[in-house]
Amino acid sequence: MFRSRRPSRRARIWGIYILILYTTPLSCLANFSQAKELIYKIKEGLPKETFIGAIGVDLNLDFTVEPPFLFSLTQKKVSEQYVNINNTTGELYTSSAEIDRETLCPYSSEEQGCFLSLDVFVLPQQYFQLVKVKLLIEDLNDNRPKFPTDEIRMFVPENTPVNARFAVELSAVDPDLGIYGVQTYWLVNDFGVFTLDVEENDGGELTPFLIVTDFLDRETQDEYVTDIIAEDGGTPPLLGAATLKIAITDVNDNCPKFTESQINVTLHGNSSKGAHLAHLHAFDPDLGANAQISYAYSERVPRDTRSLFHLDKITGRIKLARKIDSFTSTFYKLTVLASGPGCIPAVATVTVYVIKVVAGPPTVMPRYIAPEKDGVVTLKESEPALSPIAFFTIKNMDKSQRLDCYLEGSGPFRLVPYQQLENEYLLETTNTLDYEMTSEYELIVVANNTQGLVIKAFLKVQVLDENDNAPMFQQSLVEISVEENNSPNTFLTQLQASDPDSESRGEVIYILGGDTPGIFVVDRLTGVLTVATSLDREEKEKYRFIVRAVDHGTPRRESVATVVVTVLDRNDNSPRFINKDFTFFVPENFPGYGEIGVLSVTDADTGRNGWVALSIINGSDIFMIDTGRGALRAKTPLDREQQGTYQLWIEAADGGEPALSSVTMVTVLLLDVNDNPPIVLFPQSNQSYMLVLPSTTPGTSIAEVYAVDKDTGMNAVIAYSIIKRKGGEPGSFAIDPETGNITLKRELSNRGLYSLLVKVSDHGQPEPLYSMVMVNFFVNETVSNESYIQSLLTRDIDIEVEEKPWYIGQMTDGPERYELFPCRPVLIALSVACLGFFFLVVILISYICCKRLKKIRKKRSEVEVPLKMKNGSTHFLNRKLRQMSNI
Repeated sequence: MFRSRRPSRRARIWGIYILILYTTPLSCLANFSQAKELIYKIKEGLPKETFIGAIGVDLNLDFTVEPPFLFSLTQKKVSEQYVNINNTTGELYTSSAEIDRETLCPYSSEEQGCFLSLDVFVLPQQYFQLVKVKLLIEDLNDNRPKFPTDEIRMFVPENTPVNARFAVELSAVDPDLGIYGVQTYWLVNDFGVFTLDVEENDGGELTPFLIVTDFLDRETQDEYVTDIIAEDGGTPPLLGAATLKIAITDVNDNCPKFTESQINVTLHGNSSKGAHLAHLHAFDPDLGANAQISYAYSERVPRDTRSLFHLDKITGRIKLARKIDSFTSTFYKLTVLASGPGCIPAVATVTVYVIKVVAGPPTVMPRYIAPEKDGVVTLKESEPALSPIAFFTIKNMDKSQRLDCYLEGSGPFRLVPYQQLENEYLLETTNTLDYEMTSEYELIVVANNTQGLVIKAFLKVQVLDENDNAPMFQQSLVEISVEENNSPNTFLTQLQASDPDSESRGEVIYILGGDTPGIFVVDRLTGVLTVATSLDREEKEKYRFIVRAVDHGTPRRESVATVVVTVLDRNDNSPRFINKDFTFFVPENFPGYGEIGVLSVTDADTGRNGWVALSIINGSDIFMIDTGRGALRAKTPLDREQQGTYQLWIEAADGGEPALSSVTMVTVLLLDVNDNPPIVLFPQSNQSYMLVLPSTTPGTSIAEVYAVDKDTGMNAVIAYSIIKRKGGEPGSFAIDPETGNITLKRELSNRGLYSLLVKVSDHGQPEPLYSMVMVNFFVNETVSNESYIQSLLTRDIDIEVEEKPWYIGQMTDGPERYELFPCRPVLIALSVACLGFFFLVVILISYICCKRLKKIRKKRSEVEVPLKMKNGSTHFLNRKLRQMSNI
C-alpha cells in the first residue's frame, strides 16, 4: 500500500512551467530564435493599395493568441513613400507613390536586380522578432529610348569609298533593362547611299554605324537629312527618334572652267584710259580654298601688250591701262589662264579690235551736271529755279553753216547758249518742280543748220519726290457717339489722312496725342480707333483728344485732328435715395395735406433715364407724395393715440426702358400733443364712497386715486392734489402727488361723511389738462343704512365750494386749507387789526411830509393785493395746482 506524498514547492514551480510550455502555441515560440527573411516579387508602377504579401501568414503565425500580434515598419520614410503595412494582419500594400525601378535603382544591372529592403517588427514584446523583407522590383517597358540630343550631325568626305563605316557616337539610352533596352537602330530614309549597322561591345552597349553604300558627290548634293530611330524589345516596342544630318565635306576634285573661252572686243582709237574691255569668269564647283581662282596672262602674250591691257588677278576684269594710238588700226590677242590649287589652268582668248577714229557726222554730245543714268536725269523737286541740268555740245558741224539749237517738250526748262562759247548750250530749269503735279518730263534737244540737217538728242527728266507735303485728315474735327456699357475693344471710327508724297514719304501712321486717355487705342497703320474698356457716362460724358497723322519722310511731317467722343446714356443706374431710410417726426393733429418731409432722390442717368417718379407702395389711402418735390403729405390729420408710428415703402422709378427702381422705408413718428385730460379709473364715480373706521390711526393709507392719460411723455405724467374738503379738521388728509395715495393725518373724532375734491392734472404744455373726482369717506364702524349714505352724497353734490388758490397752499403752514377765511371770528379779528392799523397810519401821516404819505398809501395798496386775489381768475389757480400736495 502506497501513500501519496505532497509535492514540494520547487516541484510545483516546474509543473507550472511545463504546463505553460505545452499550452503556448508552438508557431510563436518557433520563430523567436532568429530573424526571418521574406522576399516578394512585384512589378514597378503598381497602383495604390495593391496587395504585395501577408507577412503573418508567410511566417505561419497563430493569430488566435492574446494579446494579438502587432506589425510595424521601422523605416517610416519608406513606408510613407512606397509601402503601407496593416498593423494587425501584417499585410503589405503599395502606397500612393508609384514605385519606379529606374528611380529607385538607377545603376543596377539586370543580374544584380533591384531590391527595396524593409525591416518589420513583430510585437508585443513577448512575441518580438525582426523580419527582413525584400521587395524585388521587376522592370517594365515604361521608358522609350532617348537620344542625348534632338539633332545629330555627321561629316562624311565626298571621296569616301563604298562600305566605309562611321560610328554614330550619340547613341540612344533606354533606362529599362534587358530586352526592354535598345535593341536596334534604323533610318527612315537612306537615300540609296547609306545604311545602318549595329555593333555590341563587351559591356553589351549597342553602337550604330553609318555605312556608305554608293559614291558621294558634294557638288550634286551636299547634305542628307533623315531621322534615326532607336527601337527597344518591348511588346509593342517603344521608339526614340533624332534628326540625323549628314554633311558631305568637299574634296578638291574639280578644276576651274571658263564660262566663255573666246571673247571678241571692239575698241575705238580715242578711248580713254581705264575703259572697260571685258570681264572673264571662271567657275570651280568646289568650296573654300579648293574653289579659289587666280587669273594671269599666258607667257605667250608680249610684255608691251600686257602693259597696255590691265588684268585683275582676282576678278578677271580687263581695262585699258593707257591711251592708244587713235590713228592706228590693229588688233590684239590676249591669252588668259585661270588657275586653281593642284589643277591644270583653263585657257580663254580675248581678241581686241582697235577702230581708227575719223571725223563723223554732226552730233549733239551731252555732258550732264545733274545725276544721270542711261540718258535719264534726276532732279529733286526742291531744286530752285535756274538749276543747271546739262551742257550740250554740237560737234562736227560745218562752220560755214549757221547753227540753230532749241528745245522741244513741255515743262519749266530752257536751253540757252552758254556765255560766248560756240556751239555750247546750257539746259536749266525756269521754275521749281513739283513731283505731285508732274513726275517725269521728256525733252528733245534739236540742232539744225541752213542745209536742213536736223540732229536730235533725247533726254528724260525724272523729278525726285521729297517730303514736302504733310498728311491731311479728311476731317479736322471728328465727332463720335457711343453708348455707355459698350463691350471692350469696340470700334469707334476709322481715321483717314492722305499724303500725296510717294513711297515711304506718303505712308501715314496714326499716333494718339499725349493727353489721350489710355483706354483709347488707334491702329498705327489703318487708323482704326477703338476703345479698350467699357465706358461709363456717369463717370465721364465727353472725351476730347488729338490724333496725329505722321509720314515716314525726312524730316517727318504731320497734321492733327481733334476727336470728340460723346458717351450716350443708357438706363444703367437705378434711382438712389440720399438716405437708406427716412424718419420724420410730426406732431399729432398735424393739418391735412401739410408737408411731413421731403424725400431726396437722385439718378445718375440723364434725360428720360434720369426722370424719377415717386409712389407709395403701402398706405396710399392715408398718405400721398408730391412727385415733383418728393414731399410726403397726409390726407387727414393724424392722431397719435390711434396710431403712433407709420411705416411706408416708397418706390422711386425712372423713365428708362426698361424702368429701374429702388425702394426706401419711411418712418413717420407722431409726436404727442397734450390733447387728452387724465381719465380717473378709481373711484369710478363721485357717488361712490369708502368705509373708514373711527379707530384708524394717523399715517394709514385709506384710499387711492388712480388715473391714466392717453398722451405720452410729460403729457402723460399725472399729479394728484386735494383742492376742496368737506368735513373734518384742516390737515386731516394728505394725498401723494405722484401715486394718488390718500393718507389719514389726524384722528377722525366725528362720525359721518367726509368728502375730498381731488384734481388730477397732467404736465402738458402749453396748458396742462386736468380732471376732477370726488372721493367720499364714511366714518363709522359699519354701514347700517345704505340709503342714508346715498342721500348724503346726493345732497352734498349741490354744495359749491371754491377752489383753494395754489399760492395759499404754499404760504400756510397747515396741511390743508379749504377757504381763505374759514370762520367768522377770524374775519372779525382781522378787521379790527386793520382798523387799528389804519388809525396808526393817520397819526403818522400828520408828522411826515406828503411824499411820505403817498408811500404809505402805496404800501397799503400792496397789502390789500392778497385780498383782491380771492376773486381772481381760475387760470392762475390752475397753473399753481401742480405745486399743491395737500390742504
